[in-house]
Amino acid sequence: MRLPAAVRERVVAVHGGAGLLEHLRLYDSWATCYEQDVAALEYRAPHLAAASLAFAFPAPPAEARLLDVACGTGLVARELHRRGFRCLHGVDGSAGMLERARSTGLYQELRQCVLGREPLPTPAENYDAVTVVGALGEGQVPSAAVPELLRVTKPGGFLCLTTRSNPSNLRYKAELEAVLEELEGQGAWQKVLVQEVERWEKATSEVESTQGTGYISGVVYVYRKCPVPPLEEG
Repeated sequence: MRLPAAVRERVVAVHGGAGLLEHLRLYDSWATCYEQDVAALEYRAPHLAAASLAFAFPAPPAEARLLDVACGTGLVARELHRRGFRCLHGVDGSAGMLERARSTGLYQELRQCVLGREPLPTPAENYDAVTVVGALGEGQVPSAAVPELLRVTKPGGFLCLTTRSNPSNLRYKAELEAVLEELEGQGAWQKVLVQEVERWEKATSEVESTQGTGYISGVVYVYRKCPVPPLEEG
């Protein structure tokens, strides 16, 4: 089944080159039909990311504090809750999306924040895990914001990130992976897993489609923040 034209237009709009205020307006207006649209897209990122994070987590996660960045309407929270995560906080730049997320009753705390324009509204080393699902892409959260995610993660904590591998996002994906590799080279974190997924979501055009499948591909990254090295005895 082809993607409905209205869904295609909304997805293209939010991935476009509009300014910040226009992007927030688009997301605010999208909030009411967002979940129906991503169902039509067969959008798998929330499920895949939550499964990857749960797989990496070393212990039952009920007591773990997790920050869902760019939480949208709460799709990732639903998937995490199914896997035993209970202490969920969320941030998003869109007031409309946050209103929908609040209605799920899954978050203990929700705050508005435009990552990339302002720091996350939380102290350093405050979370056992941080997720950014669906927001690291062209026209969305800049790859330069990744160190801010590390700042709020506890030493030994996990970060789960996703991005798309469709043609219009390849430049961003390369920039993001350069940041990820640089941080790993600095000893800031260690790679836990990278999962390439062929059928990530339906493509908005034939040009974006992976080898004529009608879908785009994507990738899940899980990293673990390195503990602070012990002080050398002098």
